[in-house]
Amino acid sequence: MSYQSTIKVFRTATAAAFLGASGLLIGHAFAAEPAPLNPPQKVKVAYVPIMKFATMYVAADRGLFKKYGLDVDLEKVKSGTEAIAFLTQGTIDIGGIAIVTSLWNSWNRGLDVRIIAPGGLEPMKDSPTSVLLSKKAVEAGIKTLADLKGKRVGASGGPGSGAEYLVAKALERAKLTIRDVNFVNVGDPDIPAALENGSVDAALAAPPYSEKAIQSGATILATDLTPGLMTVAFVGSGKLVKERPQVAERFVLALTEAARLMQGSNYFSEENLGAYQKYTASTAEALKATKPAVYDPNMSIPVKGLADVERVHRENGRTDYDKPIDLAKVVDEQFVDKALAAIGKAKN
Repeated sequence: MSYQSTIKVFRTATAAAFLGASGLLIGHAFAAEPAPLNPPQKVKVAYVPIMKFATMYVAADRGLFKKYGLDVDLEKVKSGTEAIAFLTQGTIDIGGIAIVTSLWNSWNRGLDVRIIAPGGLEPMKDSPTSVLLSKKAVEAGIKTLADLKGKRVGASGGPGSGAEYLVAKALERAKLTIRDVNFVNVGDPDIPAALENGSVDAALAAPPYSEKAIQSGATILATDLTPGLMTVAFVGSGKLVKERPQVAERFVLALTEAARLMQGSNYFSEENLGAYQKYTASTAEALKATKPAVYDPNMSIPVKGLADVERVHRENGRTDYDKPIDLAKVVDEQFVDKALAAIGKAKN
């Protein structure tokens, strides 16, 4: 056996052993990992600082982007709507954002951006993302989702946002639509205060803001709104996908490796906790008290679930078209496929 072949076998066995320790198995042999880009390539990312983008935080803080020759600049934004504006203007390469109505409308009109990797998926149960009820609302007699009819419900991003979609899914349980409530646009960091001071009766919140709101007296009204669904994603600009595919490939590969460092008990490793806290406003205590999102070690993009997101926005009158959109305009799975070809497919 040649020296090169020996090294390749050693790398495969070592990685398989590592993944086995994380509760994962490799489904097939590895291809060669792509070499780091030289010189390193700059990548500008705008993201909402929530835990559903934790694979990116781990990739950044644990040197995975640097490993592949990427110089990644992470810029926090208040909502995905803001990041979409930057994508449209061409001032960023990737957005860590919710799948909002303005994206669906833009895709229908031919906007050249594509989902290249998923963010954290909703857990099948005990989701950390919930509709919270303010203490004042409870005192006023609001107890159920049906009681929210005509009330003020807050969420980040406003009409047509990913948060509105989740609120709409909660309201569907009470046979209500988003038009049956007074929907209020509240930035994620401002939700705990809005619930505490009663400027909204209820609000959708995710960690770390949900923990802060509950600590201030809010209670959970509805949770597990969309089990297993992808409501946020990493979206690449057309320029990145077409003109710098090697950069997008390495970005997704780094995310995939990060996801594998987050499986099982490794999720709360010291290194990972440090990354989570660095890029969000959460604490180690709050993170450990919250059920995490699902970070797929294979970074599969749940395309079918996107159809429901589009349906709800369309039926709520948030889109400027009335027929289902062709999802080929929305998703580009080539970078996930290349990542799996490079490091193998994991099986739980």
